[in-house]
Amino acid sequence: MRRVGFLVWKELIELRQDPRLFGIVVLAPILQLFMLGYAATTDVRNVPVVVADADRSAASRDLIARFEASPNFTVIGIVTGTNEIDPYLERGRAWMALSIPAGYGETLGAGRPETVQVVADGSDANSTNIGLGYATSLIAAYAQQLAGARASGGGGAGGGIDARVRVWFNARLESRDFMIPGVLALLLMMITTNLSAMGIVREKELGTLEQLNVTPLKRWELVLGKLLPYALVGMIDVFLVMGVALLWFQIPLRGSIWLLLALNLVFLLSTLGLGLFVSTISSTQQQAMMTTIFFFLTPMIYLSGFVFPIENMPRVIQWVTYLMPLRYFLVIVRSIFLKGVGLETLWPQALALMAWGAAILTLAIARSTKRIA
Repeated sequence: MRRVGFLVWKELIELRQDPRLFGIVVLAPILQLFMLGYAATTDVRNVPVVVADADRSAASRDLIARFEASPNFTVIGIVTGTNEIDPYLERGRAWMALSIPAGYGETLGAGRPETVQVVADGSDANSTNIGLGYATSLIAAYAQQLAGARASGGGGAGGGIDARVRVWFNARLESRDFMIPGVLALLLMMITTNLSAMGIVREKELGTLEQLNVTPLKRWELVLGKLLPYALVGMIDVFLVMGVALLWFQIPLRGSIWLLLALNLVFLLSTLGLGLFVSTISSTQQQAMMTTIFFFLTPMIYLSGFVFPIENMPRVIQWVTYLMPLRYFLVIVRSIFLKGVGLETLWPQALALMAWGAAILTLAIARSTKRIA
């Protein structure tokens, strides 16, 4: 262990002397979390809406006022006919159009049902679906309020269901609370995998690895001495990113911080083992970086559930996702942050993550020569 300690100290000195690595280790995670924390969101706010009001009555103005008061919509224009809404949608000035027919107010005043039309630009299917959901909910709530007003005024009460909705774990339905813990896992994987892969390959390029070959270091000592500094760097990044998530973005941490840190160490076993494996199949830093990004990191981002729900993927692709360690850690970090669950719930993910890390680390060591040369 004394020899391993000297090797770890050597690696830390090299990290300190390389300003580019310092920027990657300390500044990049914080900057990326700030950018992704604001950009990686599925919330849709201020949907631009154009209104075609052919009625021009108090009732139609009341409905328009509902859209104007909602934080989800911005009424950018009011026209008189539906033929005038086409330029708004074609040029992208509006995402949606609300068409209120003539006689709308008179029909509502008589207690008869009336229909309004919502036209949406389907170019961005995800945003359009969310916007349509907002519009449908707003109009339904308005219709229910009108029905209640008629009933209280003696106009007769219609049947209906009063739905009382309660949201657990993310009461505000803020996608940022869901995305930022995932960003934490993503940044930790990207930084530690790249650092461990490129750090070892750099030794090959400079020829300093040959000097280590003539030392009495055993293979396990060299592997341990090479990976421990990057594990330390990874934990520093964890504290930095968690600090930004908790203090700046106000993401709730409802579970045990000690369990989160312990499972972060298990995840580091996977990312560092993956970096070591990449170093055994790469000869240059550029090759190591390209291999890491295209063959490992990019598939993990798309197939781990970070961007797309795994449940919506084809069955064959869902089986492939079980090979992604990020899949398990995303469940762990989001569950600890938002649900506050413990190891009694997360043990299947923790066990799978530990098995994956042990397997990739064993494969990497087996592929290496006696001194990772």
